[in-house]
Amino acid sequence: MKKLVPIIATMLLITLASFLSLQKKKVLFFGDSITQAGVKAGGYIIKVGELAAKDGVTDQFEFIGSGIGGNKVYDLFLRMEEDVLSKSPDVVLIFVGVNDVWHKRTYGTGTDADKFEKFYTAIIAKLQAKNIKVVLCTPAAIGEKTDFSNELDGDLNKYSSIIRGLAEKNKLPLVDLRKSFLEYNKQYNVENKESGILTSDRVHLNEKGNQFVAEEMWKVIKSLN
Repeated sequence: MKKLVPIIATMLLITLASFLSLQKKKVLFFGDSITQAGVKAGGYIIKVGELAAKDGVTDQFEFIGSGIGGNKVYDLFLRMEEDVLSKSPDVVLIFVGVNDVWHKRTYGTGTDADKFEKFYTAIIAKLQAKNIKVVLCTPAAIGEKTDFSNELDGDLNKYSSIIRGLAEKNKLPLVDLRKSFLEYNKQYNVENKESGILTSDRVHLNEKGNQFVAEEMWKVIKSLN
């Protein structure tokens, strides 16, 4: 019997190691219509999965999209329990802000900057209380002109700065799409077009935009411990 003990212990350890290796890291993308489209063919979430496959780590991740068109930061806060926490993710990427700015002009709604920061902070706190790793993302664009003549550039930059500040304050990783989109457009949008470079309609991603966002997000996701 004594001889069997180390054998049984070894077998249990092997079984446990196998079980742990099969557990995938759940990565949830939390946002608006851009994320809602991200789970469709050619969408950025699908492309993140393709990048994981290219790196040979598909078996280590499960990618989940939780996007609803028109959502603003307070919509995300209100649906956290059902659409995020109930899925027990390991990592959540918060990708919101466009509608908080855009809807001020198009619908007379939107979210004031101080309320945006408060709701965003509450989302972070609720996720961290569940030991979920949080990644922040700045909104990418509402118009792709590079001379700052897009009508909502000022507000979009302001809200992006709020997100950068929250990332720094809470020591969280950041996917700064606002910055990277502008840098890309400065290089490739030589005709100063308002769309058609990374977006199809000034806001939503075209094929190249989906690939670009996927690559920016994947850099951060795969660096997480």
